[in-house]
Parts: sequence; C-alpha cells; structure tokens
Amino acid sequence: MEPEAATSTPPRPRSRPQLSWVNLSRNLLLAYQSLGVVYGDLSTSPLYVYTSTFLGKLPNHHNEEAIFGAFSLIFWTLTLMPLLKYVFILLSADDNGEGGTFALYSLLCRHAKFSLLPNQQAADEELSAYKYGPSSQVAASSPLKRFLEKHKRLRTALLVVVLLGASMVIGDGVLTPAISVLSSVSGLQVTQEKLTDAELLLLACVILVGLFALQHCGTHRVAFLFAPIVIIWLISIFSIGLYNTIHWNPAIIRALSPYYIIKFFRETGKDGWISLGGILLSITGTEAMFADLGHFTALSIRIAFAFFVYPCLVVQYMGQAAFLSKHPDSIRYSFYDSIPDPAFWPIFVVATLASIVGSQAVITATFSIIKQCHALGCFPRVKVVHTSKHIYGQIYIPEINWILMILTLAITIGFQDTTLIGNAYGLACMMVMFVTTFLMALVIIFVWQKSVVVAAVFLVFFWFIEGVYLSAALMKVPQGGWVPFVLSFIFMIIMYIWHYGTRKKYNYDLHNKVSLKWLLGLGPSLGIVRVPGIGLIYSELATGVPAIFSHFVTNLPAFHKVLVFVCVKSVPVPSVSPEERFLIGRICPRPYRMYRCIVRYGYKDIQRDDGDFENHLIQSIAEFIQMEAVEPQFSSSENSSLDGRMAVISTRTVQSSSSLMVTEQEDFGVSDSIQSSKSLTLRSLGSVYDDENPQIRRRQVRFQLPSNPGMDHAVREELMDLIQAKEAGVAYIMGHSYVKARRSSSCLKKLVIDMGYSFLRKNCRGPSVALNIPHISLIEVGMIYYV
Repeated sequence: MEPEAATSTPPRPRSRPQLSWVNLSRNLLLAYQSLGVVYGDLSTSPLYVYTSTFLGKLPNHHNEEAIFGAFSLIFWTLTLMPLLKYVFILLSADDNGEGGTFALYSLLCRHAKFSLLPNQQAADEELSAYKYGPSSQVAASSPLKRFLEKHKRLRTALLVVVLLGASMVIGDGVLTPAISVLSSVSGLQVTQEKLTDAELLLLACVILVGLFALQHCGTHRVAFLFAPIVIIWLISIFSIGLYNTIHWNPAIIRALSPYYIIKFFRETGKDGWISLGGILLSITGTEAMFADLGHFTALSIRIAFAFFVYPCLVVQYMGQAAFLSKHPDSIRYSFYDSIPDPAFWPIFVVATLASIVGSQAVITATFSIIKQCHALGCFPRVKVVHTSKHIYGQIYIPEINWILMILTLAITIGFQDTTLIGNAYGLACMMVMFVTTFLMALVIIFVWQKSVVVAAVFLVFFWFIEGVYLSAALMKVPQGGWVPFVLSFIFMIIMYIWHYGTRKKYNYDLHNKVSLKWLLGLGPSLGIVRVPGIGLIYSELATGVPAIFSHFVTNLPAFHKVLVFVCVKSVPVPSVSPEERFLIGRICPRPYRMYRCIVRYGYKDIQRDDGDFENHLIQSIAEFIQMEAVEPQFSSSENSSLDGRMAVISTRTVQSSSSLMVTEQEDFGVSDSIQSSKSLTLRSLGSVYDDENPQIRRRQVRFQLPSNPGMDHAVREELMDLIQAKEAGVAYIMGHSYVKARRSSSCLKKLVIDMGYSFLRKNCRGPSVALNIPHISLIEVGMIYYV
C-alpha cells in the first residue's frame, strides 16, 4: 500500500530557491530577523579579541607591526571560516531546512546505516522528510560506506564525535554569557567614576541572574527588540571603526594583504602562534549561522552575513587596530578606549544589550541541543516547555537553565578575567568547528556523493587552519582552557551512561519478547476474562509483544477487551508531519482485538499534550480496520495472523473518513470513564486531578457507527467493540522498571548501571510525565531488568 502521508506537508525549500521579487523580499525580511537571533554572539567579539590576543604572551610586541599582523590574521580568519566555509559550503548541507551538528548526523544516518537508534523500521524510510536530498542508490556500492556500516565500533565512535560537539555547544552556553556580559560592563572601568573589580563583578552577576531568570518567558517576548539592537550595534561599531581608520592610521588598509601575517609570525615567533587563541575569538558564534538555520533560510543568512555583518566587523577590527597602532598602551580596554568621548555612554548601553542578545541566542541553542540529545537516546528525560505558539523550536528547559546559571556564575566569579574565560571559550568553539568539518567531509562523500578526493581536500584545508588555532588554544589549557574539557567530560559521561543503560534495557526487552505462538495458543480470551475498556500498553518495542504483558496475563484475572501496544519513538529526521505520525497495525488475528500504534517524532519535534491523543488513536484504528477489509495485501497476508503489516493513517484521511461519526463537546476532565464512574473514590480523584491540571482541556467525544448497509458484518462488529471499549474508559499501562547489572558483570558495568544509570533514572522525569499520560488513568507494573 502506498502510504497516505505521501501527500503531507512538502519539505522546506532548498537552499538555492528561485529568485523572484516575492521570494527576495521574504528572504530580506528573514535576513533582518536573523540579525537578532544568529549574529548577537559573533558581533560582540570586538569587545575582547585584541585584549585576549595581546595580554599574556605578547607583552613585548605592542607595536605597529604586531597590531597590523593581528588585524590581517583576523581579516583572513573571518574570510576563510565564516564566509567561505559556513556561508558558501556548510549552509548547503541542510536537513529539510535544519542545520547544526545533529542535522549532519541525521543526513548521514539516512544515507548510510550509521544510526544507533533502536526500533528503526523500513516504514520510517517512507516519511517525506526522510527522502530529502539526493538519492543514495548511486553510492550503494561504496567500499568506504560498507566498511563503516559493518563495524559497530566505528558507528559508536561517530556518535561519540557528535556528542563531543554537542557537549562543547553546552560549554558555549556556559561561557558565552560570562565573557559577553563581563566584557561589556568592563567599560565602566574606563570612565572617570571608575568602579572597583568587586562592584563590576557584582553588576555582571546581577545581569546574568536576570538573564537566566527571564528565560521562562521565552525569546519571542523580547525577540522583536533583538534585531534592532544588533543592527544599531553593528552600525555603531562600523561608524567607530571607519572614524578610527580615517582619523588615526589609514595605512591599516595595507594589512588586508596576507603578507602582514608572515611579518607577524616572523617578529613574534612562538608567542605569536600561542596568541592565535585570542585571534580565534573573532569567529566565536559562527556555528550559530548553521545551527539556527531551521528558523530562517540559507539565502537570508547568506545575505545578512555577506552584505552587512561581515563588512561591519572587518571595518570595526580595522579601526580598532588603527587606534591601537597609535595608542599601544590602551590594549587592556582597547574597544572602549577607541570610542570617541561623546559616543561612549550610548555605545556602552548598546554593547551591554548586544551582549545579552548574544548570550540569549546561545542559551536557546543549548536547550535545543539537549532536546536533540534526548531524541537520540543520549540524555535523561527533562521538562521541555514550548515558549511560543508561533515560533517553531523555541523551547525552555527549567532544570538545564538553572544548572547553566550556576555554572556561568561560578565561571564569572572564579575567573573574574575575560582573558582566562576567553581561553576556555575559544577552545570550546574551535572543537565544535573541528567536529563540524569532519561530519561535513562525510556528508560530501555519502550524501552529496562526491569523490573521496573532494572531501579530502575540504577536510585537509579546513582542518589545517582549525588545527593551527586548536593547537594554540590547547596551549592555554592551564590558563582557563581546562574548563570546556571538564564541562564536556561531565556531560559526555551523563550522555554515555544514559545511552548505554537505555540500549541495554531495550536489548533486554528485545530478547525477552512474548512468543506470539503462546498467545495464539491461549485463544482470543487470552485465558482470562476480557472486560470492556481499552488498555494502552506502552513499550519501546516497535515489533513483538513486551515481556511485561505476560505478567498481566499470568497474574491478573481480567484484562481489557481492546489492547493497543503503543510505541513512542524518534526517527532520524528533524520533524514528522502530523499526517505521518501514526503507524497502525494488528497483532494476532481479528478476534483478539489487539493492535499496535507507533507514534513517530523527529529530533526537533516537541511532544505536546493537546488532550486529543485517545480520540486520534481510536479514529486511526477504525480507519485501519476499514482499510484492512478493502486492501487485499493486509487481509490475505500470512503475517496478518501474527504481527501484521502496518499502515500510515493520515489524520487528514481520518478527518474525512466515514468510518465513525463523531459528536463532541469540550470538557475539563480526564476521561469519560471517570465522569460516568459509579465509584465515589474515582470521582473525587478525578476532580482533584482537574483542580491540579486546569490547563488541560480534553475533548469529550462520542463515536457512532454510520448507517452503512454494505459494511462487512465482521468489520461492523469490530468497530462496535472499539466504540464500546472507548465508552467504558481508557487505561494507560506502563512498566515501572528497575535496571540492575547481572551478578556476573564486571565492576565497571555494575558501577555504570547500578549507580550511574539508576541515579539518572531516579532523578529525571518519569516516562509517564514525559509522555503526558493522565495520572488518574495510569497503571504501573514493577519489573526488574537484569542486563
């Protein structure tokens, strides 16, 4: 059967859309909006680049030659990394319009079997978003591809590399607010009413606490201010840069020649190489251009950078260098000293606002990265709050927000010096770029299907540049550079333990599935009384019946008449359209009334509780029953008596379907079963639940069969059973699992599973909360996994 969802929402436009006036105006508007979200961090770099470069290893080189050489290095770094690598190459490697480390990994997982996600199925490849990009048939016989697919350790190593990049981005989320805010308020030490270091630190901490405290409001509340602030900031620094160039030293324009880089190293030697750790701060925030691609288009980000951000930054660095060439003693506060006196206070205010905007963008990106890590099965369940109804992907994670705030304050108070924080920050950013270059080289081979030579040229060229910067940054590990390593090590350990424990638990479920032949031997009643009602049994298995089900059949005297095995899983695409979300199938023959429902989400999708899941599920199963009677490949299949074929049931098809007639009224309640229940206890529990959850408005729906004389008798009977079961009530059944290492396991495995994984499971959100399951309808069954 051709899936119904093939006609779902079309994928996002490619990175090279046709240029029409409407399209251009739309991209110009997006380019304007992107200035506030994408470029806040990159545009505030002039606050601290020259200071971080010259303070430390270049105290004896505060002269015109060295300053001209430093500017030349900054200019060529900005040209080769953000402009050439990101704007012209990386922005073309989008995944359905999404960018970032996970987008590249997702593309690779779809064009080669690199994915380590469990419960993947052939049906996932029918998703419209899955087919994005060139066809992978040409590269099917690539020996490199076969070699990587064959060795699981190499695929695990690839995931570890991706998680390393993700951990470094989280490190950015800690370091960016610290260095940006501290650099912006340091301008107060240039004024006549000079603040003490302690007062400056207190002011920075107050701003940081305010920044993190306002995260729950969501970016969109103040996002309309972001773009104007960054535009005013960029125009201001462009004007100051132009003024300083003309007023102090127009000869600086000669330093655009790479010859001055050679002169710089000839004069400074090894000290100049180590000072590259300061130069690379000029490109921190570049990764945001690619990571935030999902909110904009590639063309809009290219326009914004190439025609506005890039010229403003180059002119600002040029002007600051021209000023320093005549005032080498002003290195410590080079940015603020270079501002003409009348413009100081307005620029100081805009600089502080711009640093907050830059920090905001990185904090939001950190939330997104953690959400994506969770989708890959590599991060414990956390509370994800969708902060905007209109802006897709704007989320807030309370636990992570407060952890970031504590870490940022600890770094700010601990170091109190932008140069030391800059050492850590530069190293984190360069590690992310290093990982991105490696993944991009794999994309060139496996997704774009170019020759290995092209990928090797790309890899060697950019790894050489990044390797030089990274080696310089690594020299500063003792002077603050250790911070991103410690942070990423902690997050990597958490991610690995969670991934390892989750995989072991899934493999246990996979190897201890209930035999379908045993179920068939029990007969349609399963050897127990089948009472009216629907039982939704949650499991991570996409095929087969979980071991937890045998506990019910052997220990309970009665069970629900209609059983649905629900699997909520992630697939390696950014998002799954609602039309393709449900995959419905049957387990055992028709009289058993046992079905399977797989609910699929992409790595950027957010599971929301709209109170309508039960109704969608009933309608989808009814549609499947009707389809099965009509489509011969479902009913005549030999597998239909066991674990049969599954079909994508589009919500559009369901809404236009005549399988069931729906009458509804809105109700603030949990389910029909509680409202109609004779039990006073259940009624009181229901009212308590309603009081605690006033925001969840659930639709009270009644289903009826249409009068259709031509309907098959068996189909009508099955649909009637489904309707009656829904009327009787819905129960959610989950396993409350305890995972323990076997006695024969090694000490390390016992430490990881019994202490690490158990600690994370106890302190993260429960699966029932994460899946928005109403507490009043939940049945949990204890089960111990010996892995």
